[in-house]
Amino acid sequence: MTLLRDEDLAAAFDHASRSYDTLVAANPGYHAHLRRSVRRLGLADGGTGLRVLDLGCGTGASTAALAAVLPGAEITAVDASAGMLERAAAKPWRDGVSFVRAPAERLAEAGVRGPFDAVFAAYLFRNVADPDAVLSSVREALAPAGRLAVHEYTLSGRSSHRAVWTGVCRGLVLPVATALGDGTLYRHLWRSVVEFDTAGDFAARVRAAGFQDVRVLPLPGWQTGITHTFVARRPGTAAEADR
Repeated sequence: MTLLRDEDLAAAFDHASRSYDTLVAANPGYHAHLRRSVRRLGLADGGTGLRVLDLGCGTGASTAALAAVLPGAEITAVDASAGMLERAAAKPWRDGVSFVRAPAERLAEAGVRGPFDAVFAAYLFRNVADPDAVLSSVREALAPAGRLAVHEYTLSGRSSHRAVWTGVCRGLVLPVATALGDGTLYRHLWRSVVEFDTAGDFAARVRAAGFQDVRVLPLPGWQTGITHTFVARRPGTAAEADR
């Protein structure tokens, strides 16, 4: 199958939005791993006074992780799927959390403008047609010295990790998703990971986009070697951000 992109992918997520939370809840450590990746941003004082962009928020799992770890931050959560965003916005949220429908490539057109002190992107980059263009947009949206954390399925390059990923998808995820009528989306999910960058390649992509202090951090459990956190910083100083 051809990977889903743009409007086709958004429509598939729209359809899957009704059961998405149920499926991810079956993934051991899913929510804890998101919170771990948020903590890896290293933002002080619970994010008090900071603006954070949640890019590709889906049904709000990443938004909830941000809100839990950074209770003082203003969070703008963005997604291209109307169905996923509707599910996210319908949940109870504290003050300071807002939702905007927009593709990651066209934030300014939807009124989403920086500077942001941090950008968090979970399970996003392998789903966009031009990840380099999105990284460039993220860099421009960040304040000088602003921080980026990407939480993504990026295989280590070892055949054993690829085999685990394929086994989980074929043995559990795809049968359940197909029964729910969302087999097309989850076949895309499997292939999008297999065909995307390895962890090392994605880290090199982030560096090439002009980010500094790029680190690749593993996640525990069955996702070791399958899912990683990438943390990086836009060049500049805090003094520049305050000008």
